[in-house]
Amino acid sequence: MDFSQTLSDKSDAIIDQWVEAVYQDQQIEATQELTFKAVRDSLPRVLKALATVLSESATSDLQTVVDASLEHGTLRAEQGFEPAEIAREYRLLRFVIFSHLEQDLLQGSPQDVLRAVRLIDTVIDEAIARCFNSYTQGRLQEFKQLQNQLRLTNQELTRLVHANKESVSQLAHELKTPLTSIIGYSDLFLRQHRQQSLQDSYSDIESIERVLKSSRLLLRLINDTLEISRYDAGQMKLQPTLTDVGDLINLVIEMIEPLALAKELSLVVDCDRAPQQVTTDPLRLQQILTNLLSNAIRYTQTGSIRLECWIESQQQWAISVTDSGVGIPPEAQAQIFNPYFRAVTDPLVQSTDGTGLGLAIVSRLVQLMHGEIKVNSQLGKGSTFTVILPLD
Repeated sequence: MDFSQTLSDKSDAIIDQWVEAVYQDQQIEATQELTFKAVRDSLPRVLKALATVLSESATSDLQTVVDASLEHGTLRAEQGFEPAEIAREYRLLRFVIFSHLEQDLLQGSPQDVLRAVRLIDTVIDEAIARCFNSYTQGRLQEFKQLQNQLRLTNQELTRLVHANKESVSQLAHELKTPLTSIIGYSDLFLRQHRQQSLQDSYSDIESIERVLKSSRLLLRLINDTLEISRYDAGQMKLQPTLTDVGDLINLVIEMIEPLALAKELSLVVDCDRAPQQVTTDPLRLQQILTNLLSNAIRYTQTGSIRLECWIESQQQWAISVTDSGVGIPPEAQAQIFNPYFRAVTDPLVQSTDGTGLGLAIVSRLVQLMHGEIKVNSQLGKGSTFTVILPLD
């Protein structure tokens, strides 16, 4: 018994029922936004080729099955189908074909039925294999295009970031010149008026002092921004030399002590266990200590600031700065080394002349010197910053 004609006669009904079954299958989500034509795709060609395979008189048209399946897989890749959804499509197709041919199969001889079932299964299995092959190739091609697009996007973003850094650095350099002039003339104006001791010029002097203070803060912000830009651009270089630790600490304390005295804070130095000499960049080490100590003073209203140094191991030594200040919230401790981030919301502290760049600079300098920095802080009880650096 030849089932090919039966399959050809019922192909339209098979297609309609299969499309409806695909739409109703909740596990095939990709069809929700597709038209009937888009879902049907190349199925008519597959059924037509399957009919020639079932026919004992016509020449088997396996190439059409192959071509239609390849086309189907490529289209499903473009439509965003998942592999499991395609597998369910073919499972439904197998079920719909057999349900439509069931009555005819029951009328055939066992040999005819066995042959038809085997051929249908074989053709559908071959169609699935070809479909998945083209689907995989389509997805790989899509991923390659996406990868190329991402690479181009990344290159463009990198260019924009570099351009932005160069613009910031250039702007900062341009701002430094007029600011330096403002600070110089303001300072000269104040000295002249103080020498004259004119009572009626007090308000003018006060105004100039505000200008001078704001200008110095802005200049410091610009310098700190340039430091960050130089590091991020890889232009910050170390100048290592054999450095006397005690002399360097005394120099820093001389600069910092007036700030502590102005707030009536106790400044304690315990560096008896520090190494006598280390090979480091003294300017950068001084910068680290100055930033940590000035930060500690800025965020402490009462109590003390403690500086300790000791030899950590045969290769490392450590510096810690402890204050009795406002402390840092736990959720903010991971962000305090980011530029311009300020974790403290206390109005008394927020009104100080901090730029939000001190710890960011310290963190970058410590990394540049192959060290590490740790923070231990409790809200309302103070903070301890520990820097571990190589002895050489």
